Amino acid sequence: MYDFNYQKAASVADASAKIKASDDGMLMAGGMTLIPTLKQRLAQPADVVDLGGITDLVGISVDGDMVTIGAMTSHAVVAASTEVKSKIPALADLADGIGDPQVRNRGTIGGSIANNDPAADYPSACVGLGATIVTDQREIPADDFFVGMFETALEEGEVITAVKFPTPSKAAYMKFPNPASRYAIVGVFVSEGSGGCRVAVTGAGQNGVFRVDEMESALTSNFSAQAVANIVIPEDDLNSDIHASAEYRAHLVTVMAKRAVIKAG
Repeated sequence: MYDFNYQKAASVADASAKIKASDDGMLMAGGMTLIPTLKQRLAQPADVVDLGGITDLVGISVDGDMVTIGAMTSHAVVAASTEVKSKIPALADLADGIGDPQVRNRGTIGGSIANNDPAADYPSACVGLGATIVTDQREIPADDFFVGMFETALEEGEVITAVKFPTPSKAAYMKFPNPASRYAIVGVFVSEGSGGCRVAVTGAGQNGVFRVDEMESALTSNFSAQAVANIVIPEDDLNSDIHASAEYRAHLVTVMAKRAVIKAG
């Protein structure tokens, strides 16, 4: 681990000011990705600004058909939330399947989506539910937030404060997990709501989470597993590694989509 200056933010404004004042600073939420990265010397920030003391960023609220989750809310809290289980049980189910108990109790929703790991679970929920990412500066539709592998639309010094999820009429998430890390080799989030049907895939794409238009159209006409059973996913832009080939991932997208639709229905 390289030397860095550790700073603890007292508020969102303080965190933004500290990160903007740094020549090369990084924000830390739960630290589930950043700390291992620092230990392996894969990053050398001048400053690490810890968001852990900002209580305003923790919590879950429901306003009508909108569920708002604070950026520093842990996966375990989302998984156990009666509000989330009542309004969007698929989201609670997704959170309960992230990593292991240690990761779920330390990792946060804001940290996960800001990192935008191409195999992370939360990006599929954000895109699959048509969520809105709230920052200290603006609100960003999930479709515009995730722009590439480990890349987001966040500007320098911009801090995620919450994520707003509209309540769907039905939704489910199914993933084929890596047996060691529990990251998604392929994960598919399916939903039906006032805006129509959405199908978001994580783990498979070279550029991270993506939607499957053909499946969404098919489910809009007929929300059933049979409607997506014969849809073939192109392999061109899919990941291929020691865990699964692009061809196998393409196959898994259809399999997981079918299972998600059955689970949702």
